[in-house]
Amino acid sequence: MKLKKNIATSEEGFIFNPGTGDSFSANPIGTDILSLLKEEKSLKSIVDTICAKYDVDQSQFEKDLDDFESQLKDNGILE
Repeated sequence: MKLKKNIATSEEGFIFNPGTGDSFSANPIGTDILSLLKEEKSLKSIVDTICAKYDVDQSQFEKDLDDFESQLKDNGILE
């Protein structure tokens, strides 16, 4: 999972795709995921980091991460 280079994100969860003009907002977990993606962290590292920070169930988070990845792909945020 890799963000497109032209995608702008903010610490508050704002996502802007200048290629389409679309903008989105993410919750705190989504914002952290985007930040980790910008750092080019592996999926395992993302799962480990989020599960530790938010004390969430790993198997549930992995399902949620798959859904989030699909949404990002559908909206042209990922390469």
